[in-house]
Amino acid sequence: MKRELEYFSIDGAVGGNQEWFKNVVMYIGGCAAATACDCCIYLALRMGMTQLYPFDIRHLTRQDYIDFSMKMKPYLRPRVNGVNKLYMFTDGFGKYLSDAGERRLRMEELPGTCSYRQAEEFIRQHIDSGYPVPYLMLRHKKARYKDFVWHWFLCYGYEQREDGLWVTVATYGEKSVFPLRELWDTGYEERGGLIGFCGNAVR
Repeated sequence: MKRELEYFSIDGAVGGNQEWFKNVVMYIGGCAAATACDCCIYLALRMGMTQLYPFDIRHLTRQDYIDFSMKMKPYLRPRVNGVNKLYMFTDGFGKYLSDAGERRLRMEELPGTCSYRQAEEFIRQHIDSGYPVPYLMLRHKKARYKDFVWHWFLCYGYEQREDGLWVTVATYGEKSVFPLRELWDTGYEERGGLIGFCGNAVR
């Protein structure tokens, strides 16, 4: 079984790209804000929550995305240790949603200490409901995930294979596909986790 949400592109990139940011602090540590920006664009495009994106949703541009990231910065500001706790994202993004007048959407957290089966079910449930899943990974022992260390990214698809669930993720303007079991089992005690959206969206 395979499910992939209808994502979006900006100037040929899959979603937005943190490397576009001109602000040095955001370029280095703006992954949480970038993930929130991507969520807003997706929700505006696919769920009718147009008030979440303050630019032309019918004409996505790199410059508007950069400008949008600076609007998101105060809510999910980069800091010394990064936005390294799930509640920092739900608190910050929740404040943005409230300020934007969106009160239909709720968020729930799944800590990285939960089992692989719980993570699998969480991702299936939210993507089947039409929502992408923000994913925080802190550290990982496998070198192939070096670009995802201490990083927020967005999961927007999954495929059930013989060896388990594989997930489709977007970050840095690119699409990647990974085995969730390996991605989830980082080899470290300090872990990130997942954010799920729930609400009565207009499709």
